[in-house]
Amino acid sequence: MLTALWVEPHWNLFMKPLLITIDGPAGAGKTTVSRILADRLAYRYIDTGALYRAVALLAHRRGISAQDDAGLALLCRDLTLTFVRGPNGVRLICNEEDVSDPIRQPDITMLASAVSARPLVRLFLLEVQRRLAKEKGVVFEGRDMGTEVFPEADIKFFLDAASDTRAVRRHRELDNDTGQSLDAVRQDMQRRDHADSTRTLAPLRPAADAIIIDSTNMDIEQVVDTLLGHIGEPRA
Repeated sequence: MLTALWVEPHWNLFMKPLLITIDGPAGAGKTTVSRILADRLAYRYIDTGALYRAVALLAHRRGISAQDDAGLALLCRDLTLTFVRGPNGVRLICNEEDVSDPIRQPDITMLASAVSARPLVRLFLLEVQRRLAKEKGVVFEGRDMGTEVFPEADIKFFLDAASDTRAVRRHRELDNDTGQSLDAVRQDMQRRDHADSTRTLAPLRPAADAIIIDSTNMDIEQVVDTLLGHIGEPRA
């Protein structure tokens, strides 16, 4: 049974609740920007990539290949995923275990890209994501939020940056215990970019009506202010 729970939602009291999506490749700043934006708007923040990473983590631990649909189906059938807010921010609990940190390991990152291309996994997680979006007042971060999951979203952003800039940012984010060099991070990112953008099912791309933000020469506050500016503009 696949479930998701959000603890202590907050709503913005001064504007109609919106469904906002932020898509883009790794290292573009999606996670940091999405969290800050959600806080500024008093919205919930949903890291959809973490859901796929959790599936990948369990598949890795159980020796299930990303191409083993039967094994993945059994895994998802008994999978419980819960988002909780704690003193260290939002944490992802998978079958009663806090997996927020182990899902960020490089090998899990690559496996998550492959797992996310499996239709049955996407079907399971699609239901969860859409249930979390019912009352709006939420920022969804991912790779196909505005194209496949929420084509009807009120505002869609696509956050991007030059590949070298993204590699440097990603390298800084990684735990030093991984021992990955900047070059290794860059190569991993290029492989994932290629896999995500060329896959047949829900490839990484901007939605036709997405607002594209190039963050290469922008700091976090500048990006957030830019997004807030677009959110505050009148919409048809």
